[in-house]
Amino acid sequence: MSLRILTIIGARPQFIKAASVSRIFAQTEGAEEILVHTGQHFDANMSDIFFGQLKIPTPAYSLGIHGGGHGAMTGRMLIAMEQIIRDEQPDGVLVYGDTNSTLAGALAATKLDTPVIHVEAGLRSFNRRMPEEVNRVLTDHVSSVLFTPTQLATDNLRREGIEAGRVVQVGDVMYDAALVFREFMPPMAEVAQNHDLQVAQDFVLTTIHRQENTDDAARLEAILLGLGKVAE
Repeated sequence: MSLRILTIIGARPQFIKAASVSRIFAQTEGAEEILVHTGQHFDANMSDIFFGQLKIPTPAYSLGIHGGGHGAMTGRMLIAMEQIIRDEQPDGVLVYGDTNSTLAGALAATKLDTPVIHVEAGLRSFNRRMPEEVNRVLTDHVSSVLFTPTQLATDNLRREGIEAGRVVQVGDVMYDAALVFREFMPPMAEVAQNHDLQVAQDFVLTTIHRQENTDDAARLEAILLGLGKVAE
């Protein structure tokens, strides 16, 4: 039995998730993954470096779609991916997380009656002002299979009326990535030396990437102050 899955990625967090899952596709007999990179994150430090360091397969399609408003970007992606799905005729379309690439892929597949598989389903901020919240809610409600990371995420889907048979609680794919790639990490002493730290325990690695946090000076300051208190 063969299985053809078209995987859609476009943003930095999705590259990290795909690095773990794509390895399993490659090791599974009869499974074929067709990778589509929308281009939502296109800078070398936001895209190319991840493909190289995490050994992600070269995408079969690179769409180069980025910039513009959320609606315009999502619409351009939807048009492009609809044609790819028509051409490839996959058994399912796999999407990650909550980006514009996620929603565009899910909508394109749904319109063509192709099953949608959502990894990291059920997460909620309950803030509809966040574009990501709208993306994740809409994607969940058109998905055929929803892989959730936590019991809370599973409970969120149940409260929204999504059938239990469509939901599979599998754990956090980012934790899987940490397990896979920790063997490639340089020694902590080397990390400390490269960043002028006295000892390897003198730092915490943090990512602060939501637009609501990075573009609001007061909120960013509050986050940094909070990290300072943790350090104390």
